[in-house]
Amino acid sequence: MEEKRAISRIDFSLKSVVVVCDTQERYFVEVENVSPLGMGLKMPAETPNLVGKAIIIVAETLIMYADVMRQVPNEDGSFTVGINAKKFTPDVLEFLFERIKFE
Repeated sequence: MEEKRAISRIDFSLKSVVVVCDTQERYFVEVENVSPLGMGLKMPAETPNLVGKAIIIVAETLIMYADVMRQVPNEDGSFTVGINAKKFTPDVLEFLFERIKFE
C-alpha cells in the first residue's frame, strides 16, 4: 500500500483486535506498520467493508481510535486496510473504561 502522508510508517508486526464502534463487532487482525497518525492492517477475507467506520484497535501496548480510510483486497483474499487516527472523545474513553475489568 502506498503511503499517502508525510510521516512515514515503520514496520510493526503483531496480532491485534479491532472493534467497530457502532456495532461492537470484533475482528482479529495483524498490524503491518504504524505511525503517530495511523496504521496499516491486514484483515481476514471474511471482514466486511469497514471504509468510513470508526474503530478502536488494541495492539499490545497501543490503543488507537481511528477511521478506516481504505480497504484493498489482496491476492490471498485478505484485505490491507489503512486507518487514520483520531482524538479520543469523552464518550469513547468512557466506553473503554467501562469495559476494562480489573482483577
